[in-house]
Amino acid sequence: MTSETPFREATPVSPSPGTSAGWVRILAQYREPKLGRSIFEVIVTLAPFIAIWAVAWLLIPVSYLASFALACLNGLFLVRLFCIQHDCGHGSFFAHRGLSDWLGRGLGVLTLTPYDVWRKSHSMHHSGAGNLERRGIGDVMTLTVDEYHARSVFGRLRYRAYRNPIVLFLLGPAYVFYVENRLPLGQMDGGWRVWVSSLGTTLLAVLLLAAIVWFGGLLPVLLIFVPTTMVAATLGVWLFYVQHQFEETHWDQHDDWDMYDSALHGSSHYVMPTWLQWFTANIGIHHVHHLYSRIPFYRLTEVLRDHRELAQAQRLSISESLASARLHLWDEKQRRLLSFAEAQRVYRAA
Repeated sequence: MTSETPFREATPVSPSPGTSAGWVRILAQYREPKLGRSIFEVIVTLAPFIAIWAVAWLLIPVSYLASFALACLNGLFLVRLFCIQHDCGHGSFFAHRGLSDWLGRGLGVLTLTPYDVWRKSHSMHHSGAGNLERRGIGDVMTLTVDEYHARSVFGRLRYRAYRNPIVLFLLGPAYVFYVENRLPLGQMDGGWRVWVSSLGTTLLAVLLLAAIVWFGGLLPVLLIFVPTTMVAATLGVWLFYVQHQFEETHWDQHDDWDMYDSALHGSSHYVMPTWLQWFTANIGIHHVHHLYSRIPFYRLTEVLRDHRELAQAQRLSISESLASARLHLWDEKQRRLLSFAEAQRVYRAA
């Protein structure tokens, strides 16, 4: 949503929610997907993705640069395909759960993300977001100021390296999508389904790549496949980062943690230009998504249109999000994220 988005004047559909949990009852009315709209969203995303792949391939003999540029553009469509896969994982894209699951599994081959493995870890993320005792699965690891200073020198250096932007947004995405997703790491004991999902997705992706090499050699892989997937992976990780890593996010110890408060106050409303909001399938309206994950992405704008309070909550501009990349540690006393320098001053003053 842009700041100029008009609001529809309408009779409130329900009383003021009063609490974060109260919003759940209100948001339930937006949960039903529309079959025609869902099919349309798949077509207008998948068809251009395939077409751009084909044109980029045809341009290889003409211009490596043109082929590479188209591949980078296609990374945006791959991000949108991942967002559709994401909705399938929440069972929000089609009313029929089986249809959502099989579409999600198919898209997983293109996004290099084993659907059943990711769906399980992402569910754990939703059920524990903002809980300091449930970190480490499906999120960007964040230490508190005290935890950081309790580590050894080597431990602090490791954490600094992990939170370095080059690692988080370049090396990290490459590792996750090219290596980590090839095995159900963290879910090895999750049963046959996660193994079939992980190995099956990898096998199909390898077969697809083998066919590309068979017909076109290595150049389509190097000039199209790698740039497309890396652009998508980097943007995807960045989006996931800014959705929960901003100065006044929300973290609590387990006894003080509330899932709905954490969803509303610990998830951002990332305000982007309309074209970028389209490519990211409204995932920037993340506070609403975390409050009620069964809402299809194309109905999230309806929520903001009908509820000014949610439209104004947790707004994060692109410039503000760039500044958040320097915030790395959660201060439990000030209840905000700090930079390493700020955290050092806080620690010395304690």
